[in-house]
Amino acid sequence: MMIKTLIIVVGPTAIGKTALAIELANRFNTEIISSDSRQFFKEMQIGTAVPSPEELQLAKHHFIQHISIHDSYSVGDFELQAMRCSNELFQTHDTVVMAGGSGLYNKAVVEGLDYFPKVDAGIREQLNQQLKEKGIATLQQQLQKLDPTSYDSIDLQNPHRLIRALEICIGTGEPFSSFLNQTTQQQRPFKTIKIGLTADRSVIYERINKRVDIMMENGLLEEVKSLYPHRHLNALQTVGYKELFPYIEGEVSLEFAISEIKKNTRRFAKRQLTWLNKEEDIHWFDFQTPHQQITAKVTELLKYDSI
Repeated sequence: MMIKTLIIVVGPTAIGKTALAIELANRFNTEIISSDSRQFFKEMQIGTAVPSPEELQLAKHHFIQHISIHDSYSVGDFELQAMRCSNELFQTHDTVVMAGGSGLYNKAVVEGLDYFPKVDAGIREQLNQQLKEKGIATLQQQLQKLDPTSYDSIDLQNPHRLIRALEICIGTGEPFSSFLNQTTQQQRPFKTIKIGLTADRSVIYERINKRVDIMMENGLLEEVKSLYPHRHLNALQTVGYKELFPYIEGEVSLEFAISEIKKNTRRFAKRQLTWLNKEEDIHWFDFQTPHQQITAKVTELLKYDSI
């Protein structure tokens, strides 16, 4: 009997996860759950490398541009919705493919989330106002004082993560880091196979630089200009958008803004690899490996699991 299996495609940004996920979905006659949190937003397309209309037609995707930048949406919301979606898909499919570069969102589906106490919603509102009025540096300094462990481990350029950590610190009087890894992995009604794509660091960086150039050619600046009135929203405090706002305001040159996008995207890829390298159950392939070879390996792993 075939065990229900979630096939997860991981790897740094711009490595080719979308194409491989589509190949796997077609090979196993199934659908794709996107776990790329940047691609959730309807208003953000070019800068988040949303799959093209042609790619979306090749395999059915879930959680692509399904919410607005004005919506409140958390990794907990995604966990609940993705689990509901996967349960429905497993009613008619033996496998489901999940792909995306957001490690925390993958972890939420596979293992469940750590428990955090509820805190006053007003704290988050105050922190968002602080971000708007005083900038991200004040949040970074505040976290360094309240929780040095989190300060050393989370992405300090991500206001979502900063505000989440700070609201727990302030609301509970305890460090955000003290609530991590308190729960054991939750039982899921499926097995997982993790397929990773990688390349030499120099190749990854070259692909990132090229992708940014293509995004600019495809109208990224125009997309960012259309979103400029909403620039203080959390969803827009992300690479590819936040770097162009200073250009629109006349503070930096376009050349400098583009170089910042490339630099911050490379840093993002480095953090993705750091996260993934801690996981021991990923089957890694060079990004140039023929898809047929990868699907053959997945087929072999599925047969092994079904014994």
